[in-house]
Amino acid sequence: MKVIADTCVWSLALRKADYNKNNPYVRELRELILEGRIQMIGPIRQELLSGIKYKEQFKKLKRTLSFFPDYMIQSPDFEKAAEFFNHCRKNGIQGSNIDFLICAIAINNDMAILTLDEDFSHFKSLISSISLIDPRF
Repeated sequence: MKVIADTCVWSLALRKADYNKNNPYVRELRELILEGRIQMIGPIRQELLSGIKYKEQFKKLKRTLSFFPDYMIQSPDFEKAAEFFNHCRKNGIQGSNIDFLICAIAINNDMAILTLDEDFSHFKSLISSISLIDPRF
């Protein structure tokens, strides 16, 4: 099964701090990459590249991320994301458009989500078909 790693997991893994190397989410991301199971999407790529101050750092990260082709997001993914947004909002749970898009892509394409973001646990309370995975390590 393919896995979408949320921006927060990628960010943790891409930081230079040595202590992150032993973080269970970073280790899981590394293992999923080695297994060929990571699925990148354009909105996560954009979030990762946004806010980088230095052009050389931007180029380096862009080059690193280029090893992960984007899943081609389709209209049903956007429609499902809007449906999730509306359903959750109606029930008092807020989330970002990108988070709901991640959920929709994962559900529509039989993928799981690796995230540190607790919002996804709240989404799962209303969208039971979301598959969240925990680190194996």
